[in-house]
Amino acid sequence: MFRTTEISDPRFECNNLRFLTVKTANLLGRGDICVFVPPVKDLTGVPLLILLHGVYGSAWCWSQQGGVHLTAANMMAQQKIGPMIIAMPSDGLWGDGSGYLRHNGYDFERWIVEDVPNAIQENITDVSPKTGIFIAGLSMGGFGALRLGIKHSGTFSGISAHSAITEIAQMESFVEEDWSVFKPDENQASILDLIDKHPHQVPPLRFDCGTEDELLGYNRKLHSYLTDIGVPHEYREFPGGHDWNYWHKHVRDTLLFVNSVAYRRKS
Repeated sequence: MFRTTEISDPRFECNNLRFLTVKTANLLGRGDICVFVPPVKDLTGVPLLILLHGVYGSAWCWSQQGGVHLTAANMMAQQKIGPMIIAMPSDGLWGDGSGYLRHNGYDFERWIVEDVPNAIQENITDVSPKTGIFIAGLSMGGFGALRLGIKHSGTFSGISAHSAITEIAQMESFVEEDWSVFKPDENQASILDLIDKHPHQVPPLRFDCGTEDELLGYNRKLHSYLTDIGVPHEYREFPGGHDWNYWHKHVRDTLLFVNSVAYRRKS
């Protein structure tokens, strides 16, 4: 699938984190993926969670700012969740954030939907389609998870989002790029518009937002809309703002969600 692939040497890896760099036409160059591989002997047929970062970030954010690999390892040791592989790709590193969309000659969407799962399956271990591929993220990554998870519902078995942007125009509160000049593929710049077009292809869905988060109103609007049109989902609000303290604490809700859906599918 990839002209070149670089993978970290197991002798130098730490805390069950592995690093991949692959060259892909979708990024017109190389893309990075940080991968948590659980310390389980003969690991096969486990779910894959693709975890997307927010603006300003990269492949290392969820581990080095959110500690998700440590949270996951502890939850597995306590038998709160089963084994899962967590892939944490960069968004493509365009501007302050690519939005995980197609624009400016790059296909950040296919990078996530196609390249990342392929890179994991080719270089890490067996990921069973029966157990599922899941997508989740925070802020801009929450937008990416919602949009890509719904648009590519045949690929993803479930969606989780924290503090999600729900419309691409909200990016302007965080970045210096002028997103109003871009025309996202198929005009899918709004999660509500996307759901309106595809109300019956929403996979199992959960999302949450902090009560002090500037995006709270948008998340409440999404929850209200989903409720009104009868799309099953879980929505929660917790104390906290738009910051790593909140995401570090509540990523465990994503892990529990993935576990509940994946291992129900497997049984």
